[in-house]
Amino acid sequence: MSSEGVPAVNRFLRLFAIAAFLCCSAAAQQTPPPPPAVPKTPAAPALKTGYAGSDACKVCHEEIYNSFAKSPHFTVETDKSRGWAAQSCEACHGPGAKHADSADAKDIRQPAKLTAPEADHVCLACHLNNTTSFGRIMTGHAKETVGCPQCHSIHGTGGRKLVERKTAEINSQCASCHISVWAAFQKPYKHRLPEGAMTCTDCHNPHADNMPQSMRVSFGNEPTCFRCHSDKRGPFVFEHAPVRLEGCVACHEPHGSANPRMLTRAQVRFVCLECHANTKPGPPPASPLASLGGTKLSNIGQTPPAFHNLLNPQFQNCTLCHVKVHGSYVDGFLQR
Repeated sequence: MSSEGVPAVNRFLRLFAIAAFLCCSAAAQQTPPPPPAVPKTPAAPALKTGYAGSDACKVCHEEIYNSFAKSPHFTVETDKSRGWAAQSCEACHGPGAKHADSADAKDIRQPAKLTAPEADHVCLACHLNNTTSFGRIMTGHAKETVGCPQCHSIHGTGGRKLVERKTAEINSQCASCHISVWAAFQKPYKHRLPEGAMTCTDCHNPHADNMPQSMRVSFGNEPTCFRCHSDKRGPFVFEHAPVRLEGCVACHEPHGSANPRMLTRAQVRFVCLECHANTKPGPPPASPLASLGGTKLSNIGQTPPAFHNLLNPQFQNCTLCHVKVHGSYVDGFLQR
């Protein structure tokens, strides 16, 4: 390298050193970035006077609270618009501050131990406007003093659900009280409810209905039987009066029967002869003649209309001729 090139190299090194020094000085003088902002914990809502809050309940009832957290009712705890945020337990059990201090069961309301009307009023404080609560206080299960907690597990403890959805679980729950009805489903001719083909709530509204026995309706105000047996509905030109006036239970056992087609009598003719007899009706029960035994008040087994002779086998099954027993479009005698 020549002597003339040395000063140039020295100048380059000095400039490089100065530039590096300035960069380091500028980096040292920069302000460090601010630490990341810590999200603020939302303040707990103010508790009402006399209320302890759900956290106080959880201290002693942790297992129940954890089950309740998985229940649909837990939305009461998290939804501020309902007015019970952070105090959902006391929405049903009432103010709990006194109970939290004393730990005495007498100082808290226990809906499961209330009478049925009182327990219903607790539930209806929220559920009063539901479509299923129509007439709930006066009819349905309330008429038999059955409260909401007897069918619904409010907390969901023990693996029970607030509302059973599976067919077997619904039927099992209903059968636990309606033992005689469940026994009817064990007869040879029945609806296929034990096999899981349907549930009790397919025909009955457990929360009440305008229909007798809390029956559901189909096609307006008609019995729910027509929902599945729509071919028996009509309207027919020639109606069989019991279908319209008395309903299916005039001839059929709705749950189960020992007779084919779930009939109320062992033979078809006996079902028909309860109404179709060629005799005058007997005196009313209050009549003095009724106690003398001289007048038959039952039409079963008496002479049927016109030429029918029950000793002849061809007349012993009415439906051999009157095949359209539910109604006909073309024949007034329901023969076709």
